[in-house]
Amino acid sequence: MSRKIIVAGGGAAGMCAAIYAARNGADVTIIEKNTQLGKKLSMTGNGRCNLSNLDMSEKMYNPAAENRMKQWLSVYGVLDVINFFKSLGIIIKSEDGYLYPISGQASTVVSAFVNELKRLGVNIIFGEQVKSIEENKDDHIYQVVTSKNYYFADRVIVAIGSLSGAKSTMSTGDGYYICKKLGMTIKDTHPALVGFKCEDGEILPEAGVRSTAEAAFYLGNEELAREYGELQLTKDGISGIPVMQASSKIIKFVEEKKPITVSINFFADYDEDDYLSLCKEMLQLRDDRTLEEFLNGFHNCYINDLVIRKTKMGRSMKMKNISESMVFSIFDCYRNYKLKLSDSYGYQASQVTAGGVSLGDIRDDMTVKNHDGLFVVGELLDVDGRCGGYNLQWAWTSGSIAGTVASL
Repeated sequence: MSRKIIVAGGGAAGMCAAIYAARNGADVTIIEKNTQLGKKLSMTGNGRCNLSNLDMSEKMYNPAAENRMKQWLSVYGVLDVINFFKSLGIIIKSEDGYLYPISGQASTVVSAFVNELKRLGVNIIFGEQVKSIEENKDDHIYQVVTSKNYYFADRVIVAIGSLSGAKSTMSTGDGYYICKKLGMTIKDTHPALVGFKCEDGEILPEAGVRSTAEAAFYLGNEELAREYGELQLTKDGISGIPVMQASSKIIKFVEEKKPITVSINFFADYDEDDYLSLCKEMLQLRDDRTLEEFLNGFHNCYINDLVIRKTKMGRSMKMKNISESMVFSIFDCYRNYKLKLSDSYGYQASQVTAGGVSLGDIRDDMTVKNHDGLFVVGELLDVDGRCGGYNLQWAWTSGSIAGTVASL
């Protein structure tokens, strides 16, 4: 007789778990409170869906997860992901190690999952929110209570997700409450891979501007994080790869209203000597041209505008009337453009949630200690990775292990 399995949650990890369990002959039901599967997955990677990364290592994950990730990735790693998606009819391409569907569309990934679930005969129940999960200790049968019904199963895989995601994904963190009632420890949660608002009065662009830069984050004089990549400045804050990569290291201090400052280097590709040489060459252009004309080809015009405003210079000033030391102060601003942070953009703007169900409560096969037929996977656990496909890799890794083990 096949195992009867309920997967609570129809996101990336839940769909993956359901497919692996059903391929092993289990009778699988997915309960999803949305009206469609993979709602958040369809938005991943700006709609392109960064599935994984060839540069895969346990060091790409939060310290609490690092020791466990090495073992989990050895069971189900990048090559397993590539082969899995081939089995779904999805061809993967690499862009500098970042793995995407060749279609460039997250929607094709979601469709492939849905088609495979249908082919395998997985029962999908929409529009019901899981409220609680209870185990009958005598016969080890689980009862899953939803907002409308109740269901029974031999195994339950909890893949409800976290607090992160747009409002339309209905990411409300229900799973933390459910897991806590089952005796699991919940680590404090914070938005991760998220941008930040700046303090009122900071000089920012009226319209968004992107620039490759290095961003260093400080608590007083202590450096907390330093990242490089495409930075995005908006009218009220900063985002982009460097900010998101650093977010998990600074979010707690920002939420505690500690004084966090970011120093932006718009010329990070130049070392000190090269930049000094560049500035000295630029000094030869101190003539009748205005400051705005002088900086015209030095950087993006919107970045130039920020620097002019930051240094409180008149854009129509003639360069011949600006002292050499003042010109060097302007150049220094491009290498050390400081902003004070005030708050994050919150869970709805974040890609993942830091914290969650303690890994101390989870065995290597994704079962919950003291609940042999209960599994927890994906973002609900205290696992968060860097940008670049690492969080989806975790969804596939945890989902595949849980789905396979649950079906045995």
